[in-house]
Formats: sequence, C-alpha cells, structure tokens
Amino acid sequence: MTMLTRKRTLLAKIETTYGIDPTPTGAANAVQVRNLNISPQETETEKRNLVRPFLGNSEEIPVAIHVVVDFEVELAGAGAAGTAPAYGPLLRACAFAETISAGVSVIYAPVSAAFESVTLYFNVDGVLHKLTGARGTVSFDLSAKKIPVMKLKFTGLYSPVADAAAPALTLTAWKKPVPVNGVNTTGLTLHGYAGIILSQLTLDMANNVAFESLVGVEEVNITDRAPAGSIAMRAVSVATKDWWTAIKDATTGALSVTHGTVAGNKVKIDAPAVQLTKPQYQDMNGNQMLQAGMVLVPGSTGNDELTITVQ
Repeated sequence: MTMLTRKRTLLAKIETTYGIDPTPTGAANAVQVRNLNISPQETETEKRNLVRPFLGNSEEIPVAIHVVVDFEVELAGAGAAGTAPAYGPLLRACAFAETISAGVSVIYAPVSAAFESVTLYFNVDGVLHKLTGARGTVSFDLSAKKIPVMKLKFTGLYSPVADAAAPALTLTAWKKPVPVNGVNTTGLTLHGYAGIILSQLTLDMANNVAFESLVGVEEVNITDRAPAGSIAMRAVSVATKDWWTAIKDATTGALSVTHGTVAGNKVKIDAPAVQLTKPQYQDMNGNQMLQAGMVLVPGSTGNDELTITVQ
C-alpha cells in the first residue's frame, strides 16, 4: 500500500517523568506544523571486522539509536492574554521556563537547570514513530512580507516503530498568525535606535543538544547554548546611527520588537545585551541595506538572553 507524504501528524506532550511516555492525544496535544521532517533512526554503529579467509565486509552492529525531528510552527498569540499558547510545551522542552500571569501575559525565559522534556508522536500515514525524552533548540524568523515562524529541532529516545492509526487532530488552540510588516510589527528598537526599517530578523537559541547512551543511562541533555542571530535593515548615515563604532567597540545594547497588535495575538521579543558583528552591505531594490550578525549575551542576572512574552 502506498504511504502518502501529505498524511502526517505530530503530537507533543510534556513528560512528568523523564523518558516516560505521557501518551499525547490528537484532541489535547496536536501540533499545527509545517516543513516537517524526521530522521527516524540516527544510528551509531560498531563494525565487527571479522577475520575470514575471503574478502568482504563485516556487519555493523548498532550500538546506539536516537531520533531527530525538525519542523516549523507559526508564531502567534494564544487567543487570550495570560493564556499559554499551544506551542508552550515545545518552548519548555527547549530550555525555557513558562511563567503565567493570568489575564496579562505568559513569559518564556531561558533556564540553565531542571530542563523539561516532551514525548513526540510522529505518524506518517499509519506508521507511528515515538520520541520520548525529547529536548531541542529553537530559532525565530521574522522576515518582512512573510509569516513569522519558529524553527524547532528535537532529539529524542528511540522506540520501536509500529503501525497505528493516525489521530484526529484538534487544532483550535493554534491561532492564525499575522504577517510581518509595518502595521503588525512595531516597537522595534536596537541599541536605543527606533528608526530601523527592517527586512529580516532571525534569532537562534542554539542549544547544544547531546544524546548520551552509556551503561546505566540513555538520555538527551542540553549542555550549553550560544544564542545568536542576524538582522538586515536599511543603512543610515553615521549621524543618524553610528553602527560602525558600536560594532568596532563590541558594544552591547537591548533589542525589542512586538509582533501583533491585538490582545491575545501579540508576541514580544526582548534581548537585553546584543552585540552586532561582521557588517555587510546588501542591495534591495536599489536601496542600500546593512546586514549584521548578532551575539546575544546574558544580562547581569543571567537566563535572560532572549525572552518571549505572549500577550
């Protein structure tokens, strides 16, 4: 029987105990996803290298197996201020803590310990791949005239692949995004400058996600992070904003941007200490653009390199 690529589903549920399947359901834990990909068996092998009286290979014995899945979800609000968005469990499994202020906002801030994990169910036309103990990393892409997205990559423990009917999905918790443009994307400031004309902003948590398979333990750990990003904006005169001196002197400054204008569908991104690097000129429709890399470093208290506030 032919398996159709189009018929794929993804579920995600926070684990109470690491690596123990909490049994996500299509009704409560469906992920509205795009650009979905899976590496169903990431395998480390050991070659037998048998000595025999003839030429030829020896088998390679699998010594450790894990699973990797990557996908995008649209960046939008939760439908009501102070309600956790449907993608909350995904951010929590990417080393973010979730703080809910009822009726006001939900804040996601990075953590350096007590990392949460999720179980993911990937079903492709009746074939089920389970990832338990999954942890990951996330990046954000706000490009003008595009839908804002989060790009996520998870590594999880391998479970035997089995036939299972695809679940019916309830996706009402996932809200329709608004495009990145001058109406919907506001409050953009960087290093105290509010006159930015933006083409693209990307921010990457760059978590170091490591799969370990040792005697007595098999787990996925987040061992470090190196948040970074890039920005493409209209170039301006030195008198308007002296980016050149800021870059030369490795000056850091705050970044802030709000996407969405209606309560319940607003997402605010803040970074307190952003260093710009490697400036380059680019042409866009005859206009001179300035593209630069960004390094996001912690503020004085730490665990604040990038904060997401859903309002």
